[in-house]
Amino acid sequence: MNLVLGRVELESIDKILTEHLIGIGAQTAILIDTAGNIVVVVGNGDGSPDVYSLAALAAANFGAMNSMAKIIGEHEFSLLFHKGQKENIHLSKVNDDFLLLSIFSNQVSLGFLRLKVSKVIEDLLGILQK
Repeated sequence: MNLVLGRVELESIDKILTEHLIGIGAQTAILIDTAGNIVVVVGNGDGSPDVYSLAALAAANFGAMNSMAKIIGEHEFSLLFHKGQKENIHLSKVNDDFLLLSIFSNQVSLGFLRLKVSKVIEDLLGILQK
């Protein structure tokens, strides 16, 4: 897919991620392509992880999990969740080309984050499928 995102689209994506994910307490939200390239990254200002390494590893993790899904007879796994002692990672498929990575603390409810991620994905698809 050859998709060109201009300034207006990137600003819209930034606004969506900031309002819906950073606004509820997520530390960082990153839109990446399935190769691990960063499209947009937003954060809450409390320091940023190594987003480039994180994006590459997240894409690889998602690819590995989809291979595992096929082995057990599933078409794919559309989301991954990793829980830590203080920080958590939620990774969702946006479409065949993009993934959404959210980093959040235990102060943010996983259910609430998943609800917001669903809305974010719906909004992102409106931009990415033009």
